[in-house]
Amino acid sequence: MSQEVGSDADGSQTSATKASSAPGERRARPRGTDHLSDRASASQVPDEVLARQAGLGDKQAFAQLVTRHGPALYRYVSRLVNSTTDAQDCVQEVMLTAWKNIASFRGDSSVRTWLLVLGRHQAQRMLTRYRPPFPASGSRPVVDVDEVAGELRDLHSGPEGATLESELLVAIDTALALLPERQRSVWILREIEDLSYAEIATVVGSTPTAVRGLLNRARTAMAATLEDWR
Repeated sequence: MSQEVGSDADGSQTSATKASSAPGERRARPRGTDHLSDRASASQVPDEVLARQAGLGDKQAFAQLVTRHGPALYRYVSRLVNSTTDAQDCVQEVMLTAWKNIASFRGDSSVRTWLLVLGRHQAQRMLTRYRPPFPASGSRPVVDVDEVAGELRDLHSGPEGATLESELLVAIDTALALLPERQRSVWILREIEDLSYAEIATVVGSTPTAVRGLLNRARTAMAATLEDWR
């Protein structure tokens, strides 16, 4: 039995006929959706899988890891080196080191923790160019106490229009600069990045118990320093 095919005035098939397709025929996806689908799928792949793929030379898998963990790495190292330019250079060096060594990543820690460990080591190397290395005991402030206290007091005398939130952020960063490096690292990784005590211990090369002690001292010191801001 023959089937009539309707047509428009210009001879093209009607929309009803266009909607039908032969059995088993795949309809073409709208242009550009394949790429979007691939990106959505990549964002759901676990870090461990991406690390294995990157270890085999998959640059896209490594790029996904950079996208996921680059911001946290930058937030961390920027508060260690206290310089935007140095922080950017530090992140770049860390990612280059990570790419060169991703094939040897064994998964003993998370990818994020591994990158933060590399970040801390790179920050230490960068700071030795300009000042003595981080004290092993974590007992010596890295900046002048009176200078920081003065900066905290000056925040309230800034130009009109500065928001309370932005002033608080500056005050926190200024107070953080007073902390010994290990206390500062522990505070940042717990209060900002929300790492577990075990993860923090891996980053700073300590134990969870010691991390708790460092965090308590850091919190106490931060509260005391920020009294000048309040």
